[in-house]
Amino acid sequence: MIALFSLRLLLGMALTWAVLPRRQITSGFFRIQLLLALALSVLASVSIGDFAAATTAGSTSETSASVSHWPNIALGLCVALAVLSFAGSVSWTLERRAGGTAFLFAVLVGAAGILVTRALRMNDGTVPLRLYRAISEFAAAAVLGGSVTGMLLGHWYLTAPTMSIAPLGRANAWFGVSLVFRLVLSAIGLWLTWASLSGTTHHMWMALRWSAGIVLPLILCLMTARILKYRNTQSATGVLFANVILIFLGELAGMLLAREIGLPL
Repeated sequence: MIALFSLRLLLGMALTWAVLPRRQITSGFFRIQLLLALALSVLASVSIGDFAAATTAGSTSETSASVSHWPNIALGLCVALAVLSFAGSVSWTLERRAGGTAFLFAVLVGAAGILVTRALRMNDGTVPLRLYRAISEFAAAAVLGGSVTGMLLGHWYLTAPTMSIAPLGRANAWFGVSLVFRLVLSAIGLWLTWASLSGTTHHMWMALRWSAGIVLPLILCLMTARILKYRNTQSATGVLFANVILIFLGELAGMLLAREIGLPL
């Protein structure tokens, strides 16, 4: 679960880097972002066992041979992500923006590849279900990474107060779009699994998942957009920080439910 959360956060951060107007952001921001990506890659590497083991459930004798290699492949890919993140951080430190940008997209492709491969290799569902899981990985990653990157970008204005406010506005807009995407996929998952919800515990986790992970963050996202009209980055950053806490609670609740029910929520 730790590796899955780390990789989702890493993918979401990389997706946010891709949509930001990077020319309007000082290089130091991306240097620190890639150091954070390095830490997440290492964390995923040391906790990859549980993440890789999820694909072995329900494996048959025909698939066991290929499944047995997946933990080593996943570990190797996480190590490669760590190397790419470190190299990218060095590039941004040296003001090599073209090379640094290439490393940003390399991290994005690598993290996406690991998560999508895991979703498609799950042996406990049909092909449409596996595709739904793969798409849901992007939705979960986008809200996690969008909230964290937006909050950290807001803090960066303390270091670079003369920087254009446009990047923070775009980061918040991207976060809002990600939330809507997550809402649609979570609604589909809820519709598919409603009959599987049993007892007070499931319903309490579901209420937390929707209130903290979708509804309240949408309200705060709109609040942030209103605050940014007055160019008040400090107040906006405070709201974004609250969003990070809510998103973390909501996504963790969704992961616990998905582990018990078998579908992304």
